[in-house]
Amino acid sequence: MASIPGLDPGAPGPSGAGGDSGGNAYEFTVGELSIELKRAVEDRFGHVRLRGEISGWKTPASGHAYFTLKDEDACIDAVMWRTSRARLDFAPEDGLEVIAQGRVTTYPGRSKYQIVVERMAVAGAGALMALLEKRKAALGAEGLFAPERKRALPFLPRRIGIVTSPTGAVIRDMLHRLEERFPRNVLLWPVKVQGEGAAGEVARGIAGLNALPDAPDLIIVARGGGSIEDLWAFNEEAVVRAVAASGIPVISAVGHETDTTLCDFAADHRAPTPTAAAERAVPVRAELAALIADQAARLDGAMRQGQRACAERAAMLAARLPAPATLIEARQQRLDDLAARLPGPKTIFDMRAERLAALEDRLRRAGMQARRDAARDLQRVSARLGPDLLQRSWLRHDQRLKDTCRVLASLDPRRPLQRGFALVEGPGGRPVTSAARAGELASLMLRFSDGALSVRTAAGSDPDDPSGGSGPGEPNSAQRERPKRTKAPKPAPPGQPDLF
Repeated sequence: MASIPGLDPGAPGPSGAGGDSGGNAYEFTVGELSIELKRAVEDRFGHVRLRGEISGWKTPASGHAYFTLKDEDACIDAVMWRTSRARLDFAPEDGLEVIAQGRVTTYPGRSKYQIVVERMAVAGAGALMALLEKRKAALGAEGLFAPERKRALPFLPRRIGIVTSPTGAVIRDMLHRLEERFPRNVLLWPVKVQGEGAAGEVARGIAGLNALPDAPDLIIVARGGGSIEDLWAFNEEAVVRAVAASGIPVISAVGHETDTTLCDFAADHRAPTPTAAAERAVPVRAELAALIADQAARLDGAMRQGQRACAERAAMLAARLPAPATLIEARQQRLDDLAARLPGPKTIFDMRAERLAALEDRLRRAGMQARRDAARDLQRVSARLGPDLLQRSWLRHDQRLKDTCRVLASLDPRRPLQRGFALVEGPGGRPVTSAARAGELASLMLRFSDGALSVRTAAGSDPDDPSGGSGPGEPNSAQRERPKRTKAPKPAPPGQPDLF
């Protein structure tokens, strides 16, 4: 690295001495100083391995990861670019202790140093087991592992969905075992079973099989054996929740018999190996056929034995019954006795005729009595309806008719004309009830008791006519006098109420 004046300790000062009085010191810009610090840090710490606990893990839309590595004494900011993060075989989260490899550098924009992580691994199986127990307790508290949530597997599924890697021995072993036991329609959903993004693919595979229109009757989530790091994708929360939310029964077949993941606790059934999952999914066709044949033989034998028992019992009951001829003879003799005791047909007819005549006579007497009772009732009513009652009814209706005629006469609109009033009508004989309406019309009709008179209003007068459009002897609108108040009408005669 080239030396910069003022930075090299051996550079002479302004007086030629080794020290620097400050007057000739090199003046850095902020950018130059940041660059020099960046070079010094990267040259000294170009490659480091750092052990610490993840805190504040964030992954923005760019795909890069920003977090902090800390221990009980200090902390350092860390960044992991998207390409390096894609190579991780586990899902980092806060609180996980890891070993990070990378280079220390500075970030001039904020005057801080940080480590650029290129590789990262979990710091031993103990940290993973602690994280696993913590996650298991949290998910178990939500009831995702409750035994009452487990569902029974179908005895013979029509279609089986398998979520696993399309390559490898797992899928081949499962298909081979299904073919041997009971061939079924298999739907494979290919996913990654290890590394970055494996948990998300497995969760989407389970949800995708549930969303199919022709969904399978059973789902198997399978993977071969491996270390706890290799199987970590099946301990992720996304996979556990997808298995718990599945509407289709799920068999978890992850790892070997000694391997246990959180997916096993959430599934409806755990198989020790993928091959065992295939065996649990379907029965053996030959054994099933033999069982059906044995059950059919037992059913046939039971039916035959039942038929023989029924035949024997029928024979025993028939032996205890008397002869049919004996039963018929006794009934025939009783029938003859009853026939001899019955009267002849002519006697029965005569008896019915006498009874009919008696009934007819009773009906005739009852009808005559009813007519006599009706005549007596009519005489009593006629006696009550005398001439006085009819006279009073006629007078009452006559008085009501006279009262109605007087009311109609009082309501006649032409009757007030006899007392000096006039009826003002417009075109078509319609009454005019306001001065404003009369001023709008060209002519009016004044109707008196002895005739009618047509007059013209100011709206229909000729402007050149000095008389204002009134006829001979007719006052114009300005000369009209207000009508005199009429006297109050005389009171109505006694017995007739005042209608106004």
